[in-house]
Amino acid sequence: MRILGIESSCDETAASIVEDGERLLSNVVNSQIDIHAEYGGVIPEIAARSHLEVVNPVIKKALSDANCTWDDIDAISVTYAPGLIGSLLIGTLAARTLAIIHNKPLFKIHHVEAHVYANFINKQSDNLSLTLPKQQPSFPMLSLIVSGGHSQLVLFKNHGDYQLIGQTQDDAVGEAFDKVAKIIGLPYPGGPAIAKAAELGDPHAFHLPIAKLSGEYDFSFSGLKTAVLRAVQHEVGKDFTFPSRELPALVDDELRRNMAASFQYTAIKTLVNKTKKAFDNFQPASVVIAGGVAANQELRRQLREALPIDIEYAPIQLCTDNAAMIATLGYFRSQIDEPTDPYDLEVQPSLSMTAI
Repeated sequence: MRILGIESSCDETAASIVEDGERLLSNVVNSQIDIHAEYGGVIPEIAARSHLEVVNPVIKKALSDANCTWDDIDAISVTYAPGLIGSLLIGTLAARTLAIIHNKPLFKIHHVEAHVYANFINKQSDNLSLTLPKQQPSFPMLSLIVSGGHSQLVLFKNHGDYQLIGQTQDDAVGEAFDKVAKIIGLPYPGGPAIAKAAELGDPHAFHLPIAKLSGEYDFSFSGLKTAVLRAVQHEVGKDFTFPSRELPALVDDELRRNMAASFQYTAIKTLVNKTKKAFDNFQPASVVIAGGVAANQELRRQLREALPIDIEYAPIQLCTDNAAMIATLGYFRSQIDEPTDPYDLEVQPSLSMTAI
């Protein structure tokens, strides 16, 4: 069964074809990072206009790369939640229209749940060269989902059967990376920029706090972000009233690298500690990480050291937003859900996984 996936929840326009929920046939992503970097973050109106300009060419290329015609496509899956409303509307409108024109079943996909399914892709066509896991994860499966908008621990008993056991109480970890990057004068997106600077820094140069919460598996990054701000203000000889936007001009390379390394080490340790605790208590058969921050090598290193089982990671290219994960989850959803009426599908920008 071949599924065409379409993703447009934020600032990537993507289309992909996946066969039987495991074999990647094509993966096309048009990124807007260069456009939004100028503004230090995603501008929703600009993102929506960019999706509108490229969505049809991206879908056409996904079909071409997979050497498929519409006769080869068995169903369409599309992100309908959560995300920027304008961006979601472009992708869903394209998917609804194509489902009607080509008479294909349409499956609506939750973006955050889909990130987990990047880990289920373990085969690929000969024209692709990703480093994929050797096998699919087993259930019960513990998933750490970490991105710019989400930080949560989810226990999957089976496809479509899961329980949210922990989540951030304030900032998502990816959001904290972006904010800390601004404080120390690194570019957007903050995750890759901090990871690169941290390679030349001392992760123990600054002793930063890990929040203690009543929720056994919950996270908090707001206090860590504030601790970074106060430490940088102190290091450059300013008090707490000094504006954060003026700090980058006073931060030298040594401070920037050491703070990047110290923040990254502490933020990742926060995630790993909670994941280890959940692993010990639930004893899952497999553990996966998902979302943009799953590309972070320090997270992969710490988690591999903390857990007593082997972990196979999805390739970096499938950690950030893509349509391969949408198509893969589309296959598994097609086994348990009825198709969505393309005339009735509506986007839901703030829908949580627990509300599906």
